[in-house]
Amino acid sequence: MVAFAALVLLGTGLLSLPQATETGEPAAPATALFTAVSAASVTGLVVEDTSGYWSVLGEVTILLLIQVGGFGVMALATVLALVVGRRLGLRMAVYTGTEAKGVSLGEVRQLVTGVLYVTLVFEGALAVLLTLRWWLAYDLNFFSSLYTGIFHSISAFNNAGFSLYSDSMEGFATDPWITVPIALAVIAGGIGFPIWVELWRFSRKRGEARHWSVHAKLTAGMSAALLLIGLAAFLTLEWNNPATMGALNVREKLLTGFFQAVMPRTAGFNSLDFGAMNTQTLLVTDILMFIGGGSAGTAGGIKVTTFAVLMLVIYSNVRGEPTVHAAGRRLSQATVSQATTVALLSLGLVLSATLALMTITSFTLDQILFETTSAFATVGLSTGITGDLPVLGQMILVFLMFVGRIGPITLASALAMRRRSRAYELPEERPIVG
Repeated sequence: MVAFAALVLLGTGLLSLPQATETGEPAAPATALFTAVSAASVTGLVVEDTSGYWSVLGEVTILLLIQVGGFGVMALATVLALVVGRRLGLRMAVYTGTEAKGVSLGEVRQLVTGVLYVTLVFEGALAVLLTLRWWLAYDLNFFSSLYTGIFHSISAFNNAGFSLYSDSMEGFATDPWITVPIALAVIAGGIGFPIWVELWRFSRKRGEARHWSVHAKLTAGMSAALLLIGLAAFLTLEWNNPATMGALNVREKLLTGFFQAVMPRTAGFNSLDFGAMNTQTLLVTDILMFIGGGSAGTAGGIKVTTFAVLMLVIYSNVRGEPTVHAAGRRLSQATVSQATTVALLSLGLVLSATLALMTITSFTLDQILFETTSAFATVGLSTGITGDLPVLGQMILVFLMFVGRIGPITLASALAMRRRSRAYELPEERPIVG
């Protein structure tokens, strides 16, 4: 919490400099803070147009905040310790293990180096593809194409959603050479770094017994299912909407449907105008954003594994089974309790923020719920009301983005400081449920 807050304060200070804006006037404190939190939490919500309001210094500051925020404050500190000191202290290993959410102490070094390699490979490959496309197919010189390609590659892989275009990717909605690589990078960053480490280990075990972990199976299976559900929902609900997909041909509808089905994984790019979408589509997007992506990755939300555990709990209870099983393994009660806690805390925060914004603004429920869910799940999608919110409303979103990045369970643990044990237990009694 302290490290992330320090990163936000540093970013706010840099964005408050007169040189950080195009006009040369210092940004308002609320604007600088909101943008810094949005970038560091890899959300993507903006109150000012990124390319029109911020100078090159401001854009580079945003880009660095995205990179550091996506990579993880503790993971970055560990990499620096490995490079400089050639050794990893116990305290730093424990901190990084906490940031990685469940990685054992002995795996920290391998995880962090894997995070670094995966980040460089995906961001580098995407930057090359986007640079060539913008240079060869659009009216951009090589250096502008290179800058634009690097900016969007870092933003995409880190699931940030910041764009140098005021309409995000709407101008390239039917260009598969831009939208498909960006979507694939979003999936790669959002699926979670432990999955890529496991893939690497899996490929090295030639001739040996190779097994996927329960985490990998749940993450991959649920991610694929949600992607297909999102694609089907967008195509069904927006197929004939004249303001979104209505004027496109079948190929273009499939392309834009796929792109928008990926983005609620917490990326924040949009190739269609969410402000013109049907209310039903916004509700489906709310659900997908709230679930989010994979654990220990650049995605936000309660995470697909949390959602999968909750579904398995319901399935087990309906069947009358005393324990929860997944992929040939029994899930511990601690896992079930943690998933329930994360989901309920997250739901409570989103609903409380929604009620607060409805009290102080005149926007509709579907607009406000979309905005609060997007902020908490660090998505960055918006119906276009972010810049019109009062300062108090923007600060509510700042709080949601901050908490959404570090995780409700991490925040609760940091505030509690230690686990308390009971000296005795009271007699058991069961209330009527339902």
